[in-house]
Amino acid sequence: MSDIGERLESLKIDREETVEARRKPWILLAALGVILVIAAFWWSQRSGAAVVELATAREVTVGGRQTVLNASGYVTARRQATVSSKVTGKVREVLIEEGMTVTEGQVLARLDDSNSGAAVNLAAAQLRAARTDLEETRVRIAEAELDLGRVEKLVIDQVSSQAELDRARAQVDSLAARLESQKESVRVAERSLALARQALDDTVIRAPFEGVVVAKNAQPGEMISPMSSGGFTRTGIGTIVDMTSLEIEVDVNEAYINRVKPGQRVESTLDSYPEWKIPSSVIAIIPTADRSTATVKVRIAFDKLDSRILPDMGVKVAFQGVEDAGGTGSSAVVVPRSAVRQDGNTNLVFVFFDEKVERRAVRLGDTNEEEAMVLSGLSAGERVVMGAPDGLADGDEVKENNE
Repeated sequence: MSDIGERLESLKIDREETVEARRKPWILLAALGVILVIAAFWWSQRSGAAVVELATAREVTVGGRQTVLNASGYVTARRQATVSSKVTGKVREVLIEEGMTVTEGQVLARLDDSNSGAAVNLAAAQLRAARTDLEETRVRIAEAELDLGRVEKLVIDQVSSQAELDRARAQVDSLAARLESQKESVRVAERSLALARQALDDTVIRAPFEGVVVAKNAQPGEMISPMSSGGFTRTGIGTIVDMTSLEIEVDVNEAYINRVKPGQRVESTLDSYPEWKIPSSVIAIIPTADRSTATVKVRIAFDKLDSRILPDMGVKVAFQGVEDAGGTGSSAVVVPRSAVRQDGNTNLVFVFFDEKVERRAVRLGDTNEEEAMVLSGLSAGERVVMGAPDGLADGDEVKENNE
């Protein structure tokens, strides 16, 4: 009987252990939920950070020659031509490729010259025929002059009449007149032949000057014409640039044009090579203003050309003032103009560091529509926020736009 009781006791369910076992999964789920809520809150705070564009402050030298104005423009070729033909025709052969250096008079392409060649042959045959007729008339004149001499003797001997003498003289005069007409026909035939040869030569397209081919615009089999006629007709074989004629063209705001003078020293910096300072000088100020942009065009020459300088490259220029007496120079940094904000009389920038921004007051030097020179308050290499959004404050978290 006691054995049965012990067995029944072993089959008894412990209610407290069962409840405790059921509680454990719920406690784990609750803890996991709290962790998820905290992570979501952190991510919402992180994703709410403002997305900004950043720029790096770069160092410039201001001293020696003081920079009085900054501007930007493009490298342009003073001598550039899209080479075409003088006549309309089908392209037979193209002898150029982009990047090729050509000399003045070098053959660039040839057009179909079958018609022009036939015209030359015809004009040459007409010239030969005219010269043959001319020689025949000269022979007949010689014969007529002999006849005239014989008739004159017969008239003197009273063997021939005066009428025969008049006919002989008229024959000589008629042939002389024909000879002059045929001489003129020969000259006309010579000019026709020269014209036909020029038309044949016009089917050969040559380089007008020494330069570099920057574009190839036609292929064999295409039609080319000196005038645009629509359809698939090309207007040029290729474009040639004289690399010795490269210069800079910049548009200067008319409010600052009084700071620019012909011959003024300029420091140019290509966008492709920001560390390369190229000595330059002002060639001329174009004496007209663009009313739509309120700018004046200025031409600037490189002191020395370099193979790295290419047409249509972007370039920034710094117009230099009178050289300082000391000539030692000091350093400053340049940032985009959009990075500078004004708070009353204070100029400030937002410096990006460790995914936060620091509000910092700066002292500005020369500025233009694109760049501002910072004389103090900022170091070269520091990154600043461009076009800071309204409400951005010191210590706010931001994210860099990497797109």
